[in-house]
Amino acid sequence: MNVTDKDFNEKVINSKLPVLIEFWASWCVPCKMMDYVLNELEEEFDGKILIAKLNIDRNRKIPQRYDLTGVPTFSTFKDGQLIESRIGAQSKKDLINMIYEVIK
Repeated sequence: MNVTDKDFNEKVINSKLPVLIEFWASWCVPCKMMDYVLNELEEEFDGKILIAKLNIDRNRKIPQRYDLTGVPTFSTFKDGQLIESRIGAQSKKDLINMIYEVIK
């Protein structure tokens, strides 16, 4: 699911499910490498968590709100609250651990 500055509150903050979001950029090679892992996680955790992406070059307000300092950044949200953020490419196992922290 792609998210923008305009629909971030609707899709992420107001989501009934927890959300794992990747803040990414088109010029970011590690971001592109994470697509496969995110697609796998989306299938594995369907109905338990939403997997989202926000392009930081096209959407600047939300990255500023959360003081992002690098991409990719992976953040989890639950009940409208930021739970955890990690900067840099993550292993599938690390992302699964982040997910389990918000779906338990």
